[in-house]
Amino acid sequence: MHIGRKNFLVPLRALKNEILNGIITATVMVFLFQMLSLELQGQEQKVWSLEECILYAQDHNLDIKKQFWGIEQGEQTLLYSKLNLLPYLNGYGSHGYNWGKRIDPFTNDFATDRVQSNNFYLSADWTLFDGLTKMNAVKRNEINLLATRYDVDAFMDDIAVSVATFYLQILYYMEYAQTVENQVEVSRLQLERTKKLVEAGTLAKGDQLTLEAQLAAEEYALVDAKNNLSLAYLDLVQLLELESPEGFEIEKPELGLIEDPESLPEANQIFLTALEKRPEIKSAQLRVESSGRNLQIAKGGLYPRLSLGGSWGTGYSGANKIGENPVSFIPQIGVTQSGEAVYSISEYTTYESQKVKSFNDQLNDNLNRAVGLSLNIPIFNGWAARNNIAVAKIAIEQSALDLDIQKNRLRKTIQQAHNDAKAALNQHNAAEKKVNATREAFRYSEQKYNVGMINSVEYNDAKKEFNNAESELLQAKYDYIFRTKILDFYMGRPLTLKR
Repeated sequence: MHIGRKNFLVPLRALKNEILNGIITATVMVFLFQMLSLELQGQEQKVWSLEECILYAQDHNLDIKKQFWGIEQGEQTLLYSKLNLLPYLNGYGSHGYNWGKRIDPFTNDFATDRVQSNNFYLSADWTLFDGLTKMNAVKRNEINLLATRYDVDAFMDDIAVSVATFYLQILYYMEYAQTVENQVEVSRLQLERTKKLVEAGTLAKGDQLTLEAQLAAEEYALVDAKNNLSLAYLDLVQLLELESPEGFEIEKPELGLIEDPESLPEANQIFLTALEKRPEIKSAQLRVESSGRNLQIAKGGLYPRLSLGGSWGTGYSGANKIGENPVSFIPQIGVTQSGEAVYSISEYTTYESQKVKSFNDQLNDNLNRAVGLSLNIPIFNGWAARNNIAVAKIAIEQSALDLDIQKNRLRKTIQQAHNDAKAALNQHNAAEKKVNATREAFRYSEQKYNVGMINSVEYNDAKKEFNNAESELLQAKYDYIFRTKILDFYMGRPLTLKR
């Protein structure tokens, strides 16, 4: 009985452990799911400021990433020009076999059997003087690299301006859609009141139809405003390289206005500041300097070239043999009339057998070295050097002209933005007065319409005037904000909507 009870408890304990493990697993899954949900909600509820949008675009925009490869290329070009100042060292090695009759290069004897041959060679060359061509190339590449970095900075600034433009478009359409929605609500309330008066016989059916047409037009304008708002969101999201505008939301900062147009800095003052800070101007200036270095490189072609060179070589031949077991003898060269043998006065040595001289011994025996100076003096080379100088001088004039074009373009842009900012502020002030006047006129017309003193056509005319005035005020407001931000941008200030 005791054994049976023990066997019965084992499955119960196992079942209990499984249940506990299941509860723990489920709890962990629920916790992870909640944490994931909170994280996703946090992502969806993230509100993007203008500064965050600009930084994100500059870090993730693919066009900017492509621009950075230009810097990488410039760095490689600069590195190559610096390494090009060092001596050249090249090695050569060969291994081969020869069949047939030929003169062996190491023994100067005819070889008819198969012969193995090896050659090893090192050569070095160092330019001592070349008219400073290589040094000027290093300086030119340093200048070009710095100019490329300024080009990337200018491109990033363009992205920042584009981000600010789309950001302000979103704010404009958000506020415009809210304004149109308020107008729709006013028209809807007035239409409900008019319906009741028509049913009571106080107003004619035509008044109701006129208000229904006005309401439909305003509802269409509201749909159009919301569509434009969605497109503005899409433009900004695509510029940021985000996958979808779903869950994307921007901050709605308080936007202030400068009351006095004279408080804006003078256009010439902004231009002088921009000349010192704008990267496109610095890049153009460096391009002029780079063209000057190209001229120095071209002039280097007129000077002699002095080089120091050296070489080391050795080799091996299978035809280079040495004898073993030498046997000395004096060869017979003839006989006398009496038949006596005549021998040579020289003693010769022959070998009973021969073997190829060892590889290491041949490398040492065949070793050769050389060192020398070479001077190359250009006398006539088809006018190539003079032509290169002439082309380099033309490039200097072109780069100087490009710099002037950049300056003129910058001046015109600043002057236009400055003039547009003053005009937008004046328009804003005038539109604000118009809004106040048309608002009072609309209220008065509404009161008169409610008591039957005017018809629906006159009422709608007053409302349209008020609506148009609000739209003009809103447009002038954002136009002014954008122009002033452009002026701040050219003065080297960060793009921000914070006061």
